[in-house]
Amino acid sequence: MTHGPRGIAAALLVLALAGCATTVTPPAPPPAPPPAASAAPPPIIVDGTDFRLSGTIEQGGLAMGAIPPGTLTLLFEGKPIPFADDGRFLIAFDRDQRTSVTLEARTADGRILRRTLAVAPRSWQIESLPTLPRGTTPTREFLARRKLELEQIGAARAIASDSIGWRQHFIWPVTGRISGVFGSQRIYAGEPGAYHAGVDIARPAGTEIVAPADGVVILAAAAPFTLEGNLLMIDHGMGLNSAFLHLSRIDVTVGQVVRQGQHLGLVGMTGRATGPHLHWAVKWRDARIDPAPLAGPMAQ
Repeated sequence: MTHGPRGIAAALLVLALAGCATTVTPPAPPPAPPPAASAAPPPIIVDGTDFRLSGTIEQGGLAMGAIPPGTLTLLFEGKPIPFADDGRFLIAFDRDQRTSVTLEARTADGRILRRTLAVAPRSWQIESLPTLPRGTTPTREFLARRKLELEQIGAARAIASDSIGWRQHFIWPVTGRISGVFGSQRIYAGEPGAYHAGVDIARPAGTEIVAPADGVVILAAAAPFTLEGNLLMIDHGMGLNSAFLHLSRIDVTVGQVVRQGQHLGLVGMTGRATGPHLHWAVKWRDARIDPAPLAGPMAQ
């Protein structure tokens, strides 16, 4: 046995290595993966649900309904729409609405209650003018001014009041000869013009117009618009609003609450008009609808 310095060093190295080997801790095993979360059960879809709809389910029409019990969210064509505390709501159909739409309620217990509605088509008054061009090219000045006017109209329509005028049976804002019907359209040398998005009632300038239903004034033009002239707009609540064009005078102000039958202003021919008349237009959200069925037969 060697007892020199080299032997002693070697022995000490062996002991040191042996001591290190006994203190090495093996790596911990990886943690077990958490148990897989159970997939949420698919929603129960119930077709043919009764939303108790009343009104005209046709192009240019408006209908009122009631949500099924337990509804949390109501969707029309996939977009959320509001409903009142008592469950009543509105839906409307644009002049060019396709013939099938979907109404859907999602409930607290995970059900989807769905109804597909058949929207009846309507025949529109179409006038063909094969030799008449559609119109002149608008000037840069007109386009700049029109952009500002459309921004005002868009901002007004974005206002949502708590009016309950939408629940009322509408009345005519003025009575007289119908000189223009909703949905009519001219075809200029094969090119379709914009369709008529309201109803025209011909009356002498200065004839009084009244509110067709309760509402809140959301626009009262300070100066005549290029096309609409003196323009007045009223929000009836739940996304429904009225516009009154070509007035000679506006006698209400923005933010004012008006009641059905209340004086609003006077018939005129401001803007793009060939004679004195009231153009009454109604929209629900983005859908342009026919005002005539809302007011019913006109008492002369």
